[in-house]
Amino acid sequence: MSTAALNFSVCRQYTEASSVQIRSHFRPNSVINCKLPCNSRLFSQSGTLCIQLSAKGQSRRPSTRSSIQMTLVDESLGRRDAILTPSEILAYDLVQGPLVRWSYIADRSVPCPPTAVLLHGILGSRKNWGTFARRLAKEFPNWQFLLVDLRCHGDSASIKKRGPHTVASAALDVLKLLGHLRVIPRVIIGHSFGGKVALSMVDQAAKPLARPVRVWVLDATPGKVRAGRDGDDHPAELISFLNAFPNEVVSKREVINALVREGFSNDVAQWVVTNLRQTNRSNSSSGFSWMFNLDGIAEMYQSYEDTNLWGVVEDVPRGVHVNFLKAERSLHRWALGDLQRIHAAEEQASQEAGGVEMHVLEDAGHWVHADNPDGLFKILSFSFEGV
Repeated sequence: MSTAALNFSVCRQYTEASSVQIRSHFRPNSVINCKLPCNSRLFSQSGTLCIQLSAKGQSRRPSTRSSIQMTLVDESLGRRDAILTPSEILAYDLVQGPLVRWSYIADRSVPCPPTAVLLHGILGSRKNWGTFARRLAKEFPNWQFLLVDLRCHGDSASIKKRGPHTVASAALDVLKLLGHLRVIPRVIIGHSFGGKVALSMVDQAAKPLARPVRVWVLDATPGKVRAGRDGDDHPAELISFLNAFPNEVVSKREVINALVREGFSNDVAQWVVTNLRQTNRSNSSSGFSWMFNLDGIAEMYQSYEDTNLWGVVEDVPRGVHVNFLKAERSLHRWALGDLQRIHAAEEQASQEAGGVEMHVLEDAGHWVHADNPDGLFKILSFSFEGV
């Protein structure tokens, strides 16, 4: 007998005793009736349905320590091969607007709402997009936003992946996740490394596309990666320096101080330590461990420097609209040749069914969604209007 974890993506707070029906995607005709006591909460944890119970007077903040994971036992699965669930492909969050009533385990007749995919950069995680995605969901209540941890990053680092670890393999992971979720995105937004992943998704997707898609490549070029000026933070040097750290450290401050002493900016140091997760040691003292696979990330970054996706931009597939956004104070050098090729692609695409556009985000460095979130929100918003 095997146990299949139920997957659920909508998060709701129940202030009164309530009952819910949960339908399994393994057996659509099987329904579990659940009685939820007052102050219980449904939430998604790596794609698995969890119910959090809160006693009267306790904090209503979600805590994984008090969660109960429900499973549906399906006897017919006993002798089958293991069925791959979306959360076994990549760790993800699905941030849904208040008008969205959809789950991938629901009846296939329920139409999927308009969906945007948000991809982080090297040494990042889906949490980088959390605040921004919630803002988008509030402003565009009929949309949902899929945030993923790319391979070797965040919670996906614990999911075993075959090499090579490249831009293309990271893109294929996301395409597989979308296939399992039965989602066809209307918008794909990728920051830095994630921008090339977005272009690679377009390159690898079956043609013709099922529907038009708008791709946003944030502060990245399709080809050669050029480091910033002398004294700027360089990702390859950062990865190399982090390799010298042990898997566990005593405190985040220890890492921040070491990075700043080495010449990295305080902003980058603060960002790097978001990849530390608190752990309990055998002697009951607490410490922190890294959430990423640094060897895999080093391979991914080398692929980022080497991967050339100009072909996608200069011969845009029908139904694809590619938007490049350059940060005014970009960490990377945008060569004059890059800008000229993008503008030439704009003119070429304007005569065809695809499209290419160039945007500049003022008052922002490479970390566009942190440096100028209001400006970024304004630029991206037209992709979600009228849908």
